[in-house]
Amino acid sequence: MNNPKPPKAYKNLKFLMSPAAREIRILSEFLEPKSRFMQKKIKDTIVFFGSARIMPKSIAQKNLEILKKSKKPDPGQLKKCKIDLKNSAYYEDAVELSKRLTEWSINRYGKNNRLLICSGGGPGIMEAANKGASLAGGSSIGLNISLPFEQTSNPYIDEELNFEFHYFFMRKFWFAYLAKAMVIFPGGFGTLDELFEILTLIQTGKIKKGIKIIIYDTKYWSEIINLKKLSEYKMISESDLDLFKFCDTVDEMEEQLISFFIEQEKLSNSNNNI
Repeated sequence: MNNPKPPKAYKNLKFLMSPAAREIRILSEFLEPKSRFMQKKIKDTIVFFGSARIMPKSIAQKNLEILKKSKKPDPGQLKKCKIDLKNSAYYEDAVELSKRLTEWSINRYGKNNRLLICSGGGPGIMEAANKGASLAGGSSIGLNISLPFEQTSNPYIDEELNFEFHYFFMRKFWFAYLAKAMVIFPGGFGTLDELFEILTLIQTGKIKKGIKIIIYDTKYWSEIINLKKLSEYKMISESDLDLFKFCDTVDEMEEQLISFFIEQEKLSNSNNNI
């Protein structure tokens, strides 16, 4: 009696999903995105970070109106809806900034995948970033992550540039590796984690390329964390405060980013002529 033919190791799903094959899965999350980025000739990105909980103004307004129409609106829910409506301004600003940057990139470089908008692929500020690029007629990237509560990809990401990661550190690698700039909108633990990891990599020289970091809304962030105090207590150097810039309007962010891109382009052309 002949035994059934065993599967090849690279087709053995039980093995590939086992702890013994973890290194293969990690390597796959490096090589598969790399292959797609090379195929699409993507050179650099503008990464948007921010809360997944921030919603469009239209939805926040509708939720508040529905709650107000109820006979006895819950005070806690009413407060939350009012905060959601206030925070929705961040969503609209992220859409507008992404749209402007995408239009600028297309006008300057054509549709050749230069300075593509990149987000974490989910809802909130991530969705707003991809939406703005879509409204401008450009492509955009989504680096999603598998979570217990099933964060799904937003509908504005290009299908060929929609990624799903299991490992946070591989996802973070791809955020950093292609980034020419990072825009940090208000957010929670995840946003803080992403911001401080990038600052640490720049501070320690692990990221050597020029990268612009814009932190949006001085008031919000100054209430969340006092970065100047880190310098006053000598926990960081005073010069480390120059690694990022606070901005408070879409116009200011746009001007800062585009000026930086043009400066970097001139520097690159100068180095190539040496």
